[in-house]
Amino acid sequence: MPDRLAPPASAASRLSAEGIALTYDRTEVISELSVHIPDGGFTVIIGPNACGKSTLLRGLSRLLAPARGQVVLDGRSISRYPAKEVARRLGLLPQSAIAPEGITVADLVARGRYPYQHLVRQWSPQDERAVARALEDTATTELAERQVDELSGGQRQRVWVAMVLAQQTDLLLLDEPTTYLDVAHQIELMELFSDLHAAGRTVVAVLHDLNQAARYATHVIAMREGRILAEGPPREVITSARVEAVFGLPNVVIADPVTGGPLVVPRGGRAPSTAPPDAVHGEVPAAPVPSAAGEGR
Repeated sequence: MPDRLAPPASAASRLSAEGIALTYDRTEVISELSVHIPDGGFTVIIGPNACGKSTLLRGLSRLLAPARGQVVLDGRSISRYPAKEVARRLGLLPQSAIAPEGITVADLVARGRYPYQHLVRQWSPQDERAVARALEDTATTELAERQVDELSGGQRQRVWVAMVLAQQTDLLLLDEPTTYLDVAHQIELMELFSDLHAAGRTVVAVLHDLNQAARYATHVIAMREGRILAEGPPREVITSARVEAVFGLPNVVIADPVTGGPLVVPRGGRAPSTAPPDAVHGEVPAAPVPSAAGEGR
């Protein structure tokens, strides 16, 4: 049974799953899973590769329909909403999003307003303001006229986040948003998501980095083999014993020197050699011998 360290499953939640089963190519990846996403929280889903993290997120976003059970959004089965209505209630940043060739940043971000367009209501000043605000919040305003395929990986990912923000939903689902980015751009994005959460949005992200999860999440869901093994605050979920149980990784958990939260340090590996770089086969070069008074200091 999973460790339910968070509020009980009966607690009110805008987004939840009730006994869902999710399958790919007739293979059941998740069976009879129930979870409630805390409103106003920053929830991070962690677990080893192929454990069902992204599958769960796809189910919660309605990209993948449950074979059994249901996903509930704002008190109704998510399957009962029209697609545009779902997009007005939650924003999704999928893995490896691909922009149309030659599209500009401004045009891509404007696509976030698609859920609000229909025959009677076309592009409006409200849409224009939403796009401008999304560009501003992601620090991409100066990129507006550039083509997306000309941008760096970190810039592109910020632009995709801007498109999601242009939907003006307060529920954001992010599927491995920092994958393929260098560590500086990863932290830059995580800080952005933290700011969005602090501004009142509910954020749900799938992450591989345990220490990013520990630093930024308010609620952690740990998965293995399609099941939730534990969920709750980072301090209670990210323990040495549980990290080893979930990932099979011997480790030590210490206090993060910046936040005081848990910091996972893997065991194993060798300490770097203390030999000088030009030592060969264990032979250390002799130290220089001073030749005269005052020389060799």
